[in-house]
Amino acid sequence: MIPWTYSKAEIIADAIVHGVGLVFALVGIAALVTLTAVKGGATDVAVATVYGGGLVAMLSASFLYNLWPVSPAKWFLRRFDHSAIFVLIAATYTPFLSQLPYGPLSVSLFVVIWGTALLGVLIKCALPGRFDRLTIGLYLALGWSGAVVFSDLALHLSSTTLGLIVVGGVIYSAGVIFHVWDSLKFQNAIWHGFVVAGAACHYFAVVDCLIVARA
Repeated sequence: MIPWTYSKAEIIADAIVHGVGLVFALVGIAALVTLTAVKGGATDVAVATVYGGGLVAMLSASFLYNLWPVSPAKWFLRRFDHSAIFVLIAATYTPFLSQLPYGPLSVSLFVVIWGTALLGVLIKCALPGRFDRLTIGLYLALGWSGAVVFSDLALHLSSTTLGLIVVGGVIYSAGVIFHVWDSLKFQNAIWHGFVVAGAACHYFAVVDCLIVARA
């Protein structure tokens, strides 16, 4: 069991942040998939759906875990909450990787990113509560892994898409400071505010990649 000492005001603030994020995500993903179906091909619709599923799954799992009353069920939901972060990272990369020419580079990146994400899910589900600090580093490493092939991505993605990807990554990374700052009042709501803001940047990066850049 992990201590859960947030006040009622902190829980309400966190609920508002999650609620706003989840509503906008549901509306935004519906619009993204619809517009992609109109303007793009089957591959674009598939990757938009994968990305949308990852985003909604992460926000939903986080909402349920953070707002669920303290009980054995809460710690069970924690596995899904932490696992969904890995899924979102891989799902967010998927639309951008789909823009690379099919070949060893794109296939290798896809396998490494999704393979690492699935490994993270396995750790979180099989060893809950262990290696939490280690997996924070794994989240960051996986999230910034695209920097290794930034020059290749830059050849196939617009400057707007790349800029939004980087800004979103910086926001997520900065939010980790508040995630580990346990003594700060409203720490959890602030951390999730960074998550929603980072997710918004990456959402618009996907929109630019799949829709705007092809208009």
